[in-house]
Amino acid sequence: MKALYIASSGMAAQERNVEVISNNIANMRTTGYKRARAEFQDLLYQQYRQAGATTSENGTMAPVALEVGSGVRTAATPRIMSQGTVAPTEKELDVAVRGEGYFMVDMPDGRTGYTRDGSFERSADGQLVTVDGHAIQPGITIPGNANSVHISADGIVEAYLDNDTIPTQIGQLQLARFVNKAGLASAGNNLFVETASSGPAQVGTPNADGMGDLLQAYLESSNVNSVTEIADLIAAQRAYEMNARVISGADEMMQATSQLR
Repeated sequence: MKALYIASSGMAAQERNVEVISNNIANMRTTGYKRARAEFQDLLYQQYRQAGATTSENGTMAPVALEVGSGVRTAATPRIMSQGTVAPTEKELDVAVRGEGYFMVDMPDGRTGYTRDGSFERSADGQLVTVDGHAIQPGITIPGNANSVHISADGIVEAYLDNDTIPTQIGQLQLARFVNKAGLASAGNNLFVETASSGPAQVGTPNADGMGDLLQAYLESSNVNSVTEIADLIAAQRAYEMNARVISGADEMMQATSQLR
């Protein structure tokens, strides 16, 4: 009975949906995290009669088709790249992007990673790095005699050295943007990597050419909405239960048929 396989595809799809939702909820407090959403597609249809098929010798045609689908599948899990809430941290090396753009990071395998997580640190040699120790592109080194660091909205990094009252510019942060940012591939550790679908990175200066501006001593929170995720979870659970009931009903029908035999 096809109903068993159709309903089982529905259960598998909702199981994947719950996995996506659970990952969103788990990352509610992850800096710069972008929520994902499961999208579904119906499967191939078995057509018993096509719309417009001749139904009599007089040439009358069927106004609608007679067809039965094969179930559902998870088609994609795109990320929703909307802006998360920007919250103050009171830490001078924390930087939030307000608007378009990603920080560029040197990954261990030589690739460039892209992130919205601006919780930067200073390495042993003064280099500006991520919490995992990956250097920021372009490289910025904070002198050892720097008393404080100032990062402007357009990415200019300045440091007050020794007893100087005038800051010294030590670098310029840059951002990258993409034609299709939803096409970026997740690499873990709050990093994305470029793909053929995302298009090449367009590098520019913050607060110019459509790039977002920077906020020092702020971080971007996750864009996960707990109420939305709980509502989606309940809907997924109910859909899973309905598919399970279909399997149970199909089993009862098959049992009744076998008893007739």
